[in-house]
Amino acid sequence: MKDLISLQQKVFPEVMEIMERRTNLLKSIELLQPIGRRSLAEQVKLTERLVRGEVEFFQKQGFVDITSKGIHMTTEGARIAEQLEQLMREISGVKVLEHQVKEKLQLDKVIVVPGNSDKERRVKQELGKACVSYLKDVIKDHMTIAVTGGSTMSLVAESMTPLNKKDCLFVPSRGGLGEQVENQANTICAQMAKRAQGEYRLLYVPDPISEKAYQSIIEEPAVKEISNEIQNADIVLHGIGDAITMANRRKTPKSQLEKIKEADGAGEAFGYYFDKSGNIVHKVRTVGLQMEDLQKINQVIAVAGGTSKADAIESYFKQGQSNVLITDEAAAEKLLKG
Repeated sequence: MKDLISLQQKVFPEVMEIMERRTNLLKSIELLQPIGRRSLAEQVKLTERLVRGEVEFFQKQGFVDITSKGIHMTTEGARIAEQLEQLMREISGVKVLEHQVKEKLQLDKVIVVPGNSDKERRVKQELGKACVSYLKDVIKDHMTIAVTGGSTMSLVAESMTPLNKKDCLFVPSRGGLGEQVENQANTICAQMAKRAQGEYRLLYVPDPISEKAYQSIIEEPAVKEISNEIQNADIVLHGIGDAITMANRRKTPKSQLEKIKEADGAGEAFGYYFDKSGNIVHKVRTVGLQMEDLQKINQVIAVAGGTSKADAIESYFKQGQSNVLITDEAAAEKLLKG
């Protein structure tokens, strides 16, 4: 296949440009449908005239339908978009990146999506979609899925579709963060469960929490029960944050923030802050999932992308607690250069 593409590029040098453009257009329609031509042109940064011509081509081929509400993807269009994406992954070397990152971080599975989520929200949406696709491959009936908060996990929730499994339970990995409601673990957990057509339970406790309050709260029967379900989850979905960004977002006291900075804090996950060598330099007391709980969970899936997250991703994986990484091309390339 690569030889054929190479030959096509020599004889028809514009072939790759057309394939890439049409792949991006179809994927954008699939993610944003129903969408108008003008909005689609703005999303993919092409002229409205060019987008109009491509959409007309898609319509003739039966890939899209056009209604008063906008452009919709057909079943055939979704199938073609998936095949095109797989082909482009092979051609662009994404598969090679996946293998190299997997070897470097010693993971069971790495999925890389093209692009840089620091620059395009669409790429972050693709991370969410890739996470949902992988989840569907590994989930079974009666499983419990623990979910963290964060903007990336919020987009995973947006991408969620029915899992078609019996009695799947979604639980938050911890309480609220005191940040935007839509990025809190409870909110994301409930949204995922509804879209997946599963059940959910929530954890109503402050986060972070003082040691004295922690010792009191964990003895509450209702908190004990949900904490037990969280700690015995079958699958964990989580993001990875930049240490300083997360510390500022949580309004970390100045003395603790300075401690993280002095230790060259790079990454954060589950309330733990790591330096570039993977050492824990600070920990926020939380009710819910702890790092030691991850050791007995078969599928711990980290989702994080963008050049800005590469150092955070590497610092977290020095701990070796997660076995799956879903990231983007930009982060993967920087990880391999580091």
